[in-house]
Formats: sequence, C-alpha cells, structure tokens
Amino acid sequence: MKKTILIIVAAIWACSMKAEVKYMTTDMFKSNIMDYTVEKEWKYKGKKPCVIDFYTTWCGPCKRLAPIMDELSNTYKNKVIFYKADTEQERELAYVFQISSIPQVLYIPVKGKPILLKGLYPKEEIVKIIDEHLLGK
Repeated sequence: MKKTILIIVAAIWACSMKAEVKYMTTDMFKSNIMDYTVEKEWKYKGKKPCVIDFYTTWCGPCKRLAPIMDELSNTYKNKVIFYKADTEQERELAYVFQISSIPQVLYIPVKGKPILLKGLYPKEEIVKIIDEHLLGK
C-alpha cells in the first residue's frame, strides 16, 4: 500500500514539474515581450529568452511542430520560455510580424534582435538555433 501511494505521489510530482507551452495573446505580448505601440526600437522586457510559435489549428506542419515545442519546453525548462500564438485569434500580432505563412517561429534573446523563421524545421535545427541564438552556447 505504501509503495503504491509513493508511486502515485511521485507521478503527480513529476507531472507538476513539467513545463508547458503558454498561449500568447496580443495584450500579453505587449506587456511581457515588447509594447510595439510605444517602443520605436526593439527592446525585450523579459529576463529569460523566449520562443513564440505562430500557428493555426488547421495547419498540418503546425500540428507536427507542436509536440516538438512541448518537448523542448521541458528540455529548456527554467532557461527558455515557450509560447504559441494562434494567428487567426491574434490577428494584430500576426499583422505586426507580417505572418503570411505558417508555421513561423520567433526566437527572442534577452539581448539583441529576435529572428523570425518560416516553415517547419527539424528538432535538431531548432535546438541549434536555441543553443546558439538564445543561450549563446
């Protein structure tokens, strides 16, 4: 009985430690990332680098990218923040970044300019971008 309870507690604890990709709204972007209605130059407000996956629910490549982003949010837990923004729901944000095809992923370092990449990249390539561009490895 004690062993069963211990296993259940460990499983619950492991689930609670899992990182998740957060949904990004336009207002969230303005308050947490950068308020493009006020700032003239790029100035990131965050303390950790972040990744924003621009997607839609009907997009095949977006659906293939989602589990990769989920996995990487756990791999880079406490180092990089992962967001996703539905371009059909967050039209203003999609317009600001001129998202015309999806998926597109915005990689934002703490210092320096972000990079926006179009298309579905393999996981290994995304890891390389995060390591080099966001974490400076």
